[in-house]
Amino acid sequence: MQAMINKTPYKNLSPEVILDAVESVGYRCDGRLLALNSFENRVYQIGLNSGESVVSKFYRNDRWSLDHILEEHEFALELTELEIPVVAPLVSKTGQSLHHWNGFRFAIYPRCGGRAPDLENLDHLQRLGVALGRIHAVGATHPFISRPTLNVETFGVEPYRFLTHSTVIPQELRTQYNTLVHELLVQIRHCFERAEPFQSIRLHGDCHSGNILWSESGPLFVDFDDARMGPAIQDLWMCLSGERDEQELQLSAILKGYLQFYHFNAREIHLIEALRTLRMIHYAAWIARRWDDPAFPRAFPWFDAPRYWDNHILSLREQLTLMNEPPLEWNPHAYMGAY
Repeated sequence: MQAMINKTPYKNLSPEVILDAVESVGYRCDGRLLALNSFENRVYQIGLNSGESVVSKFYRNDRWSLDHILEEHEFALELTELEIPVVAPLVSKTGQSLHHWNGFRFAIYPRCGGRAPDLENLDHLQRLGVALGRIHAVGATHPFISRPTLNVETFGVEPYRFLTHSTVIPQELRTQYNTLVHELLVQIRHCFERAEPFQSIRLHGDCHSGNILWSESGPLFVDFDDARMGPAIQDLWMCLSGERDEQELQLSAILKGYLQFYHFNAREIHLIEALRTLRMIHYAAWIARRWDDPAFPRAFPWFDAPRYWDNHILSLREQLTLMNEPPLEWNPHAYMGAY
């Protein structure tokens, strides 16, 4: 029975259940319900009788413990109290940010508008740096107790072991994949050694452009579901793109804002390509772990095809080359723009 529940974790999450759950914590819904883009959890925009809307997030039951979720909420609320631009869960009159209904755990968030940031705009990057510096200054004050740490074991070794015991990798590519990942893990560890010593702090953890809303007032960070301990550079490198010289200029723009609120350990630049490689391995394992959920084969129909794994192996080989190259250089004077 448990296996069936895991394969269809949201089978019983009907529109009626969603609306009843939201109303159970004091909101009056007008029947409007819009599913938002999310695979790991289920997220909906809910219309209220007042004419406003809220966002409800229903957590996948087998992913985070109660303590994990509460730490995520506490971090976001801590940042919000300091007027740092993040979206935190709404707290009920009884002081609760996490609610329960019909076997599901859920939270309610304010609906916030915005567009994706322009990561080629250096002024935007500097403003992102300001916000991330403020987030990290708070994140460094004390650690998470329950939430995991981003390291070679959790984002590399464990996902790799899961993939090797799954059936998603085509048989004819398994030996090639295994040999390559062994080489990658060795090089990733070397990158971590070159970056030592560095401090692990509380991070957003998944700071790509899809989790940043941009408006005239600047960036607004959403979805702390992947918050964890790790090196500060994890929240910076996903804002970099293009050729080496472009990335160096982008990094300089981010750090120009970042350093106004938090220090930067330049040794962590050695981690950029290592963290990118870990993310690629972890991402493949994430899809594989969820392959029994019917939503995933529909969303990623190419995942178990040989062509995907051929391309994945090719991309990982490129990462092996990049990790052997000198790290990006950060020139504090390379970007002198102002916002």
